[in-house]
Amino acid sequence: MKARELNEARATTPHATPMKGFVAAAAVVVIACLAIFVASKGLSNYTVTLLALLFINAALAVSLTLTNGLTGLFSLGHPAFMTIGAYVAAILTFSARRKGSMLPDLPDWLASTEWSMLPALLVAGLAGGLVALAIGGAVLRLKGHYLAVATLGLIIVVQGLATNWDGITRGGSGISGLPRYVDIWWAFGFLVLVVAVTWRIKFSSLGRAMMAVRENELAAKCSGINAARLKILAFVIGAIMAAMAGALLAHLISVVTPKTYSVLLAFNIVVMVVIGGSGSIMGALLAATVITIVSESLRPVEESVGLYGLSQVIVALCLILVLYLKPSGLFGSGEPVVIRKLFSGRQEP
Repeated sequence: MKARELNEARATTPHATPMKGFVAAAAVVVIACLAIFVASKGLSNYTVTLLALLFINAALAVSLTLTNGLTGLFSLGHPAFMTIGAYVAAILTFSARRKGSMLPDLPDWLASTEWSMLPALLVAGLAGGLVALAIGGAVLRLKGHYLAVATLGLIIVVQGLATNWDGITRGGSGISGLPRYVDIWWAFGFLVLVVAVTWRIKFSSLGRAMMAVRENELAAKCSGINAARLKILAFVIGAIMAAMAGALLAHLISVVTPKTYSVLLAFNIVVMVVIGGSGSIMGALLAATVITIVSESLRPVEESVGLYGLSQVIVALCLILVLYLKPSGLFGSGEPVVIRKLFSGRQEP
């Protein structure tokens, strides 16, 4: 009798089939690739570049969802890691014929080398991760707005180093004339990678432990969860993604300066996460898409009527409106039911 009841319970209990979720994800990626191929053939180069920018912004929002949304941190340091990654990749890929005169303080072995994009991108991510690991132990002891101020200070420190280290970074002039290795396919591939990694972490025991720390750190510690280690892990993974995004963006626009990734960018990324829902991957993607489109669409209007900063005012008003009407964001910390069923392969009775 008990065996029959157990079998009936198993038959009526929702279960997940990972292969179906993988097939669904692969199908979505293939459809998106076809749409991108058509768009790249029919749209102008400017519009295609904006789409690549949109993909990078969406990847940044998802990476901050991993850092802030899953563990409850309030880090504003993404632009600092983007700057580190951008300069590392720029120095590695810069023309060896011009390095000697433009970057005179480089070591001889580095001045004579010229890397391709992929290894430079990996080293840029590694550099961002190492910096995050080095400062994480000290910075992550802080909480709430104290952590926000500390990571905000990190942006200022990195910008100051980039401005004053003339022989390595060319100071305030920045490094221009970078090879334009990155196109819409690089940006889309990076977005797919970031979403896949974040989704896998979120819906795993590691992600559940991170969210337990977010909800109640003391209770998580009492359950045997090493909260400090999880925070550092999330911080480092987010920094690696941010550094790689900075490297990609630098080689998309062919220039990097100390002010390229500023405090304003930190505000925009945080807004994307808050509006979408802290911890929601789909929310971050949707908010990043809308905010990027609105911001870029309003630039010609700002220039024509002289109302510079109009897009930022609208973004700020949207943030206030969302916080007033739905403080948890569009999707809270979860994902839309349809998306969850589709990509987890979950079958309902």
